[in-house]
This record gives sequence, structure tokens and C-alpha cells, in this order.
Amino acid sequence: MALSCCLLAGARAAASPSLPSSSALLRRRHCPLAVAVGPLPHAQRLRRGLRLCCTATSSSSSPVPPEEPDDFEKFQLLEPTGTCDPLCSVDEVSSLDFEANSKNDLLKAVTIFGTALAGAAAINHSWVAANQDIAMVLVFALGYVGIVFEESLAFNKSGVGLLMAVCLWVVRSIGAPSPDVAVQELTQTTAEVSEIVFFLLGAMTIVEIVDAHQGFKLVTDNISTRNSKTLLWVIGIVTFFLSAILDNLTSTIVMVSLLRKLVPPSEYRKLLGAVVVIAANAGGAWTPIGDVTTTMLWIHGQITTLKIMQGLFIPSAISLAVPLALMSLTSEANGSSPKPSSLLSSEQMAPRGQLVLAVGVGALVFVPVFKSLTGLPPFMGMLLGLGILWILTDAIHYGDSERQRLKVPQALSRIDTQGALFFLGILLSVGSLESAGILRQLANYLDANIPNGDLIASAIGVASAIIDNVPLVAATMGMYDLNSYPQDSEFWQLIAFCAGTGGSMLIIGSAAGVAFMGLEKVDFFWYLRKVSGFALAGYAAGIMSYLAAQNLHLSLPTSLAEIPFIPGS
Repeated sequence: MALSCCLLAGARAAASPSLPSSSALLRRRHCPLAVAVGPLPHAQRLRRGLRLCCTATSSSSSPVPPEEPDDFEKFQLLEPTGTCDPLCSVDEVSSLDFEANSKNDLLKAVTIFGTALAGAAAINHSWVAANQDIAMVLVFALGYVGIVFEESLAFNKSGVGLLMAVCLWVVRSIGAPSPDVAVQELTQTTAEVSEIVFFLLGAMTIVEIVDAHQGFKLVTDNISTRNSKTLLWVIGIVTFFLSAILDNLTSTIVMVSLLRKLVPPSEYRKLLGAVVVIAANAGGAWTPIGDVTTTMLWIHGQITTLKIMQGLFIPSAISLAVPLALMSLTSEANGSSPKPSSLLSSEQMAPRGQLVLAVGVGALVFVPVFKSLTGLPPFMGMLLGLGILWILTDAIHYGDSERQRLKVPQALSRIDTQGALFFLGILLSVGSLESAGILRQLANYLDANIPNGDLIASAIGVASAIIDNVPLVAATMGMYDLNSYPQDSEFWQLIAFCAGTGGSMLIIGSAAGVAFMGLEKVDFFWYLRKVSGFALAGYAAGIMSYLAAQNLHLSLPTSLAEIPFIPGS
């Protein structure tokens, strides 16, 4: 009843300027919130009247303050402390803030739009046509600076990547012999890039569905050891093989989430998280679906499934074993064992989680087999697995409205779409440089100054610790074709290994490291002091073991190659 009176009083106050203030009306209705406010404009009276009633009903049992004089000039409004009706969120303060923010937003929009117009007007078509290479390099360099310093500039790298791609293709259309040539090149590049984007979207959705059903709990529940050194090795080995089936980013998120339940916040938990990063990058390098860069090389035909697994398993394992052995000697790994937690046992796997885990992982593993059987691109096999899992989850959760989050439509809203768009922008940008012949010129320069392909691959791995490995590998694929280095050659395998494991040397060098930094709030310099040296030792040991194995012709047993339906996919 009191609330109704408050609302009526506020409405009457706003409707009639001749009436007493809304504060006075509310006070006459025994509203405890009316105190001391100055005269208000007509448009604000209703808002103030509604805001005054925020705790009217909840305060009905409290003593009513004594009546005060109706002198409107002496009254002010106290901030309400009770439960507030949604209508009460609008007052003159938020209105002024909204107007100020609107002005700032308008100013920013006008500035950006004006800058874009100035840039467009500054383009001299004849100069761009005559100096296409310089113009494209400048645009790419500017865009890449925006991507590297996205935190400082407050611009999302996905938006910068897409803008960079469009600008580069505009320059390419100006510098091409004719717009039709540029359109044909863009069509071909888009066809190649879309295969990777569709593959990633399908894989991310399948992993998200499995995670929603708590499927990975089946893996993490089997980690029962609490010995510090043993746990260090167990976490590394589990992550290594999990990343080979999933991908390094997803594996890092799953394992770091597990660590937060196994180990209390400490230096030891940070060290375990660093182990997860190194293991995830090493595990993703030796399978075609474990890392984005390896997937790119596989889809474009530089490597095949069995050859990459045979050639890189031992170097990848050594690149993990060396840091683990060194970390086992640190004081953090020799400290007291972590206390067991009851959080893991309190979580329950979602209904039919084991079934979804089996089908999801089976769909991921079946992709190389599908490619061998049909000869179709890998993304078709990934979409096949997604379609099967989609129908399965719809069937097992049919009619249960409370399990909508376990179905594919909800999973699609949770996947990292902006990450896929970032890959789209980067790959389209690199495709424009390849179409213009810039990457070929760079390859010729490297060949003239660094004739050893092993050194080039090793340098790319070191650079991937600072620069994202996706554009590095994409640029390498544009610089060198299969005529320069044939399929499954030592160069391509070393590129896959170096680009995958080199990012572990700095926490910003890989998606796994960035995820770990965000989840555990790890400082860049802590990782540099505590982990980078171990990762560098593993990286160098992995390269040396790969080169030694190639010289001695050592690899995993080739019995898998004898399977009829996997001739070397």
C-alpha cells in the first residue's frame, strides 16, 4: 500500500508543477526516505518520486520519523539502502552521466570516422599502383602493431585483424593489373581460409559440448596423487596427450581449472600451471589436430598425419621431459605436498556425460581417417562429427527444458568466435601478401642470406615466442611452396615443431600461455624468471633430438602405415 502511495505521489508531483514537491507528498504519506532536497526541474520530479519509494514497503515496520516543515528548500534526498524497484535506477545523476557518456561516444565515433575519411582521401591511386609492395607492408606493419599492443590500445585484436585484411585487399585491388585479378585471388584465398575457420569452429563446438557434460571429469578424477614431484610429472603427461587429441588452448583451460581445485594458491600451483603450458604446446605439435599451426600445415598439404606423428612424437616428448626434469629440482617442487580437496568429488558429471565424451573424442580422432577414406578436406570430417553429436544431444535431452545448456545451440554461444574471426583476418591478410608476391620476395631474401632451412625453422620458433605463431606459419606457407620443400620434408616438420613449442618460452607466445596468464593472474616477469629458461632448454633439446633422429633415421614404428584405409593421410 505504501509503495502505491509513493508511486501516485511521484506521478502527481511530475504532472502538476503547482503541487508540492514529491518529497513533501511522500513525507505526508509517511514515506521514511524523504529528507532535504532542492527544487527539481519538471522532468525530474517523476524520476525522483519513483526513486524515493525504493524501500517504502520494506520500511513499513520501522518507526515513522516525525513530521517536518513543508519548506521545500530545506529538503534533500538520502541514498536508498533497501531493495530497489527497477524503475528507481533512473535519476538525475545517471541521466547526466548518460548525457556525458553519449557526448564522449559521439566524439570518439566522429574522430574514428574522420580519421577513416582522411585516410581514404590521402590514398593516391597512382602512387599505390606504383608502390603496392610498400603500401601493403606499411598497412600490415601498422595492423600488426595494433594486434601486439591490443592491451595498451584497448582495441580487440580480432577487429584490428579484420580491418587490416580489408585494407590490404583494397590496396591489392588498386595495385593489381585489374580488379578482376584481385577478385579471383581473393576468391581462391577465401576458399583456403574458410577450410581452417570451419574446422576450428567445429572442433571448438565439439569440445564445448563435451565440457558442458563434464566429460573431462572422467580424466581428471583419476589424478589422485598428492606427492609434489609426482604430481608435476602426472600433470605434464596428462596435458601432453590431452592436447594431442583436443588442442593446446582447450587443454590448458581444462587442466588449469583442475589445478585450482587440487592445489591451493601458491608458487607451486603457478609452477604446475607453467607445466601445463609447456605440455599443451608440446603435445599439440605432433598431431594434425593438436595445434592451429599444425592443422594449417595439414590442411594445405605440407604434412600428413602419420608422418608428422612419427617424426615429431619423440622431439615433442623430449621438449616436455627436459623442463619437467629441471623443474623437479626447484624448491617449489620439493616443498610440502598439497592437501587433498573435496571440490572434485562434490562435482557430478552431467547425465550421459561419458557417452558424449566418447562420441566427441571419437569424432575428433576420426577426422584424419575420414580424410583418408573420402579424400575430402578435413573440415568436412569435423562437420560430420559435429552433426552426429548435435543429433545425439538433441535425442538424449529431448523434452528436458532444464538441459538446454547441454545442447549444441547453447554451446555455439559459448565458443571463442572472436578467436576464429582473428584467424580469418590474419589468414586473409597473409593471403593478400602472398598474392602480391611479397612473401616470395622475403623467401628469396632468406634463402640468399640463410641457406639452411633448419636455421630458418628454428628462427621462426624463437620469433613465435614474441609474435603470434599463426601469421608466422601462414607467412612461411606463402613464402615456400611444395616445389621448394616437398610434402613431409624435414623443413615442414621442423616448422610445425618449432612454431608449436617455441611459444612456451614466453607467456605471451602462445594461446595456452595467454589463457594461463588470465586464469591465474600470472605476471609476465614471473614466467620469464621462473619458467622461460626451462622452456628454452626443452625447445633446444627437442630440435637437437629431431635433427639427430633424422640423421640416424629414427622414428616411431611404421606399423600404422600398413593399415589399409590409412595410406599416409
